[in-house]
Amino acid sequence: MSSNSSETRASVTLPTDKELVLKVIPMPGDSNANGDIFGGWVMAQVDLAGSVIPARLARGRIATVAVNEFLFKQPVKVGDLLSFYAEAVRVGNTSVTVHVEVYAQRLRYADEIVKVTDANLTYVAIDMEGKPRQLPKTP
Repeated sequence: MSSNSSETRASVTLPTDKELVLKVIPMPGDSNANGDIFGGWVMAQVDLAGSVIPARLARGRIATVAVNEFLFKQPVKVGDLLSFYAEAVRVGNTSVTVHVEVYAQRLRYADEIVKVTDANLTYVAIDMEGKPRQLPKTP
């Protein structure tokens, strides 16, 4: 995956106002010949991370219905420790939109931390037949 941003590579701090929903280290099988992790692999991990909050809110089955925005800011390398932070930004009658931020801790470079991806995804609560259903009321 290549960088689409001119952001500096200055180390940042991890968010404290969002929920840490996933941590993973990409392996060589997830990369291209240059050691960059495939964008599709990152997208799959973001989808998993993004589903955590909607699954909890729906108390059951959900489906991804839209990837509203997905920005690759920096490349992800083999051996980076990826941290996925999520927050619900919209809760409707049947759907939940989630913002996911991904940070890479570059363990090989004195623990440098960079933001590598931002994404907004929408999930819908579904019944056993795959039809949309109302989200349960929260107490």
